[in-house]
Amino acid sequence: MFTGIVEELGEVVGVEELGDSARLTLRGPLVTSDAVHGASIAVNGVCLTVVDVVDGVFSADVMRETLVRSSLGALRVGDRVNLERPVALSSRLGGHIVQGHVDGTGQIVSRTPGDRWEVVRVQVPAGLGRYVVEKGSITLDGVSLTVSAVGEGWLEVSLIPATLEATTLGSKGPGAPVNLEVDVLAKYVESLLGPRGAA
Repeated sequence: MFTGIVEELGEVVGVEELGDSARLTLRGPLVTSDAVHGASIAVNGVCLTVVDVVDGVFSADVMRETLVRSSLGALRVGDRVNLERPVALSSRLGGHIVQGHVDGTGQIVSRTPGDRWEVVRVQVPAGLGRYVVEKGSITLDGVSLTVSAVGEGWLEVSLIPATLEATTLGSKGPGAPVNLEVDVLAKYVESLLGPRGAA
């Protein structure tokens, strides 16, 4: 479980294609400071399991399902990534409940600068829009954000200077993909209100 508060901008240092899976090697001295084999680290919002960790660098396997649903398959050596360790039960929940289970990818449509922030519009895939509400929570590339506006097939978020500086969202332009995780509470409510016995 994560909170969507990015701890560190990491870097991809290796990508190994393994047929229908891949192994990513990433540099992240902060998030690996207490990591061990089997630990979880969110990479651009995707919960991955640490396979190896040495001197601030860790490797993780990415299965086909994750490559299909997220943008991790497009990562290349040198790319920057948002990294977060799981939340400790004794910690404050600074963002919102984030599982690290990406629902799909969106695409940045536009960026509108303000005095000290930017409004970013993101295209939302069909089927996910029903979980997005104005002033609700959304996770973009692992960053917990508040939806500032929503329309047919899109949402907007407003990025403050800290988010622009500390995450990959500060440098992604129109056309760039972003991993989306909708609020899990919305999905549970939908399931509970559906027809009894429906899958």
